[in-house]
Amino acid sequence: MSTSTAIARGDVERIVRSILRRQFAGDGLAAPATGYRPNLVVNISARHVHLTQEHVDILFGKGYRLTEMKRLYQATDFASNETVQIVGPRMRMIPNVRILGPCRAFSQVELAFTDAISLGLDLPVRLSGDIEGTPGCLLIGPKGSVELDKGVIRAERHVHMGDRDAEYYGVKAKDRMNLRVHGPCPTTLEGLLVRTHPDWKLEVHIDTDEGNACDLVHATKVELIKP
Repeated sequence: MSTSTAIARGDVERIVRSILRRQFAGDGLAAPATGYRPNLVVNISARHVHLTQEHVDILFGKGYRLTEMKRLYQATDFASNETVQIVGPRMRMIPNVRILGPCRAFSQVELAFTDAISLGLDLPVRLSGDIEGTPGCLLIGPKGSVELDKGVIRAERHVHMGDRDAEYYGVKAKDRMNLRVHGPCPTTLEGLLVRTHPDWKLEVHIDTDEGNACDLVHATKVELIKP
């Protein structure tokens, strides 16, 4: 006489996912989440500024509120109609740099490498918000100016993911991935930092220099690869 023990459906699914992950690992791919296919979007994040409300007041006048020009792909953020001038230590200026809203708890300027050279700044590559020990600059608005003692960075290339995207690729927050760009100038950008939030859509952010280097505008296909 033989006996059998039923395995719960949830346990079966976990076992199958584990096997698939091991099988796909050799190709640098994660097992796909059942029934889900991500929509990968790669956007060039041009130079921009984030401001506190206090600095908005100084630059545009007391009580001024940023006005929305358009929503960004991550719907929590928007490009405002307002711009500022950025002045570096060489007294060179980059005019009309877009402010992104809403206001934040700290002011930050994100530039590409060529922007930094033009202004005479030696910028570290940092994740947004990691501004300790970074250079500052002068911001000039229509009503006043603000001297930042820190907060100017080259933004680290990264990918925004929701929970389902992270499961699909088999990654978690702070992991690293590679972006493979196919087209006239095939390129692989390595070491994208994974950032996760339940409300985020799948989106890669690279800066202007990186976008130009891989000719992203004419890319025929983009892929996220788990190294």
